Amino acid sequence: MQHSNLKKTRVAVALLFFSLTLFSFIDIYEMMPEAFTSNIIFLQFVPSVLKFIQVVSLSAAGFLIVVVVTFLLGRIYCSAVCPLGILQDIFTFIARKRIKKKVFFKFKKAYPVVRYGLLGIAILSFIVGTSLIINLLDPYSNAGRIFTYSIKPVFVWGNNVIAGILQGQKIYSLHVIELVHASWTITIYVSLFFVLIAYLSYKRGRLFCNLICPVGTLLGLISKKALVKVRISSESCTKCGKCASACKSECIDLKTQNIDYSRCVACYDCLPVCNDDAIKYTLSSKKKKTQVKVVKGEKTVDRRGAIATLLAITASSTILAQHGHGQGHGHGRGNGGFGNRPPYKLSEREYPVTPPGSKSIERFNSLCTACGLCISACPTNVLQPAVTEYGLVGFMQPHMDYAHAGFCNFDCTRCSDICPTGAILPLSLEEKQLTQLGKAVFVKRNCVVHRDGTDCGACSEHCPTKAVSMVPYRNGLVIPEVNQDLCIGCGACEHPCPVDYPHKAIYIEGNPVHQIAQKPKEEESQHKALDEDFPF
Repeated sequence: MQHSNLKKTRVAVALLFFSLTLFSFIDIYEMMPEAFTSNIIFLQFVPSVLKFIQVVSLSAAGFLIVVVVTFLLGRIYCSAVCPLGILQDIFTFIARKRIKKKVFFKFKKAYPVVRYGLLGIAILSFIVGTSLIINLLDPYSNAGRIFTYSIKPVFVWGNNVIAGILQGQKIYSLHVIELVHASWTITIYVSLFFVLIAYLSYKRGRLFCNLICPVGTLLGLISKKALVKVRISSESCTKCGKCASACKSECIDLKTQNIDYSRCVACYDCLPVCNDDAIKYTLSSKKKKTQVKVVKGEKTVDRRGAIATLLAITASSTILAQHGHGQGHGHGRGNGGFGNRPPYKLSEREYPVTPPGSKSIERFNSLCTACGLCISACPTNVLQPAVTEYGLVGFMQPHMDYAHAGFCNFDCTRCSDICPTGAILPLSLEEKQLTQLGKAVFVKRNCVVHRDGTDCGACSEHCPTKAVSMVPYRNGLVIPEVNQDLCIGCGACEHPCPVDYPHKAIYIEGNPVHQIAQKPKEEESQHKALDEDFPF
């Protein structure tokens, strides 16, 4: 294959993977089947490793394919599969078009202490059972958050504008999608990261991949021994500098005519620019063994240095997740309804509610990489990124936000069907409808029936298992009563409660470990499909 065709093929494959991955996050009309989404994410390295540990199956062995391909051909994953890497290439492409410089890139020294230090921290954090460091550094998860919290809202806004125009012309091929924003903390964090990635790739190409990304560092170690590499022929090379200027990894040292293969992402940008045919993508020569030399400026890490680094990592790796316990505050007494009313009681969970299929909070926190795919796919928007709900260890991981966002649809298993890491395991619909994520807690003091003498039954009306029923109260009114054995913790009662958060009259207290609810009697189960615009 000609060198120009090799690069074109890589670009075509990269754009295909990027487009499909992006669409899986912004698919607001649910056009892409869950199985197809899983196939797209199959080769993503960190999710595949985490899922393989859970199921030990070839269906989750995408990372093994990546490792084998890296041994054979170098870091193909980084150049053609990784969505964050391809996103950086897009910004680099824009920079090259806008900035007309004869020498765009040039060789830069490596920073092995930073690279291998971050890789060591990521591995150690995984070993001790916390995924926070992996969440922050994993390229796929970072790309997923950019797609979910930065690109999807713009896409939804554009859809709504077009849908409004078409509906004005009585064309209903599109419909308005509810736009639910993540918290400002999450939005600002992801936006700043997006800007940082754009700036680094605009100025320095793949600097993030070859300095911060633990996946890039790990695959870089493997690619040093790759069978097929980009190689410079010293006999033919005239040191014109075109290859080094095209290298977005800044890993071609013309002075020594060496390539730092740990940083080369196999993008093939250097191949078609060489007019002397001095740089080729070939197998190693049997006559002359090519050794990877330590490039100038790269320091080796000796045993004492490695031990010191590990000790430093060990001393700082324990991350404590603290769940704050807020204290209620009185809102004073007032007249109305049934006379003097007591102050509201603060309705605050001791434990957050994790998605169905996650089994337990501890397990979920250790496996979820906070990529945002389940949040993006949730049809009711009940899954929202956590800020403090799990403590620091679960930053940006999804939790069930019944008070502000939505409820868990009784007939939906979408999040468990598409989770790429196994943090949310697949559930059949029957299993999901009996999985108890938490239990409803009724706070009589806050209920409008008790406080205001007002007729209400929103919680009971929308409960799919009839765990909330209405019982006689006084003055001809009825008031909610909860049977926690039947409750599955879906939040269909909490979400429509007319009392403002954080004083909901009924709320879901999360189960640290998911349980099995009792199956409601046939005459009690009268579930009706819930409208998307429910409840008020």
